[in-house]
Amino acid sequence: MNLQLLLLALCQGLFLVNNVTFIAINGLVGLELAPYNWMATLPIMGYVVGGAVAAPLVARTQMQWGRRVSFQIGLVVALGSALLAALAAQTHSFWLLMLATIVAGYYYANGQLYRFAAAELTTPDWHEKAVSLVLAGSILGAIVGPNMASWTRGLLPTPFVGAYLTLAIVAILAMVIMAFIQFPEDPLQGKQRQPGRSAAELFKQPIFLVATLGAAIGYGVMNLLMAATPLAMQVFEFDFRATATVLQWHVIGMYAPGFFTGHLIKYFGALKIMGAGVAINVLCIIIAMAGTTFSHFLIALTLLGIGWNFLFTGSTALALHAYLPEEKDRAQGIINFWMFLTMAVTSFASGAVVTLGGWTLLNVGSIPFLLVLAFALAWLGLRQRRLA
Repeated sequence: MNLQLLLLALCQGLFLVNNVTFIAINGLVGLELAPYNWMATLPIMGYVVGGAVAAPLVARTQMQWGRRVSFQIGLVVALGSALLAALAAQTHSFWLLMLATIVAGYYYANGQLYRFAAAELTTPDWHEKAVSLVLAGSILGAIVGPNMASWTRGLLPTPFVGAYLTLAIVAILAMVIMAFIQFPEDPLQGKQRQPGRSAAELFKQPIFLVATLGAAIGYGVMNLLMAATPLAMQVFEFDFRATATVLQWHVIGMYAPGFFTGHLIKYFGALKIMGAGVAINVLCIIIAMAGTTFSHFLIALTLLGIGWNFLFTGSTALALHAYLPEEKDRAQGIINFWMFLTMAVTSFASGAVVTLGGWTLLNVGSIPFLLVLAFALAWLGLRQRRLA
């Protein structure tokens, strides 16, 4: 543990303030502005589509200019996209809101690399714990994000304009903190690198394939249910304060385990922790389908967050063993691309399914993806045991 790691954890927390606030309000603003109800979650989809498109560009920026400069560029984009979203809400322009969220996707792709950068700020024996602890910094987003969305939604005459403007201030604060982080110098930065293995060659490694699948499905299932929650709770006539509370505990579930997930991975191994994540996600779905009271939403979404943490932290730790130093930018970019692509599909599907088919159908639709991941984890575990 060191000061640099703590500052990066704080930046991760501010990144999640942006992320959670966007998730909490974009679907509701979209529902108000969209020409059709099924298009309500398109602004959330735009956020992750922007991330998928930006992932290769972010990887090249990291290679050329290093961690800190690339991260600061992401924060400048966060500032601009928040201001653009505020303008969209003020002028009641759905398509301007879509543009703002797509642009914000660059920051989303950038912030997703904080967890990999964490491993570079400490010693090799602390890599898993560093990743887990920086992700735990997201607790700040869990506490501040939903509450900030609730407090600032009526700050100005037009609903949610104040929330977007507050995100611009959050981006400026993160820029100041990032300026004090000293990332280790990359001897290959800005130089011609050895090409390393191609994407196809990386995917030939079972460990890289399962790590990518774990990140993509873990994020995809979580996003499918989380993005639809504000809409589902509105259908069941809960007020926004109740929705904000559910989202707050969901994000606490996502990141509070970060204080010990790294230790669990060290002790039990990444595959077992990811398997536990799948089981917790299944339990979440069972509770979500059992009823639509506030308690059902609260418990289900909290479990969804914990399951995501085990899957995402475990897949990140697994991926660290699947590439060489000169391949890190390409490998991390590939993982994030597939993760964002999955999230883009689930962001759109969540709004369409919950408005046309209902909350129960949405939960049932998550089960096949979890079964695929459970099979992949079992396959890799058996393969490693045979090789051992």
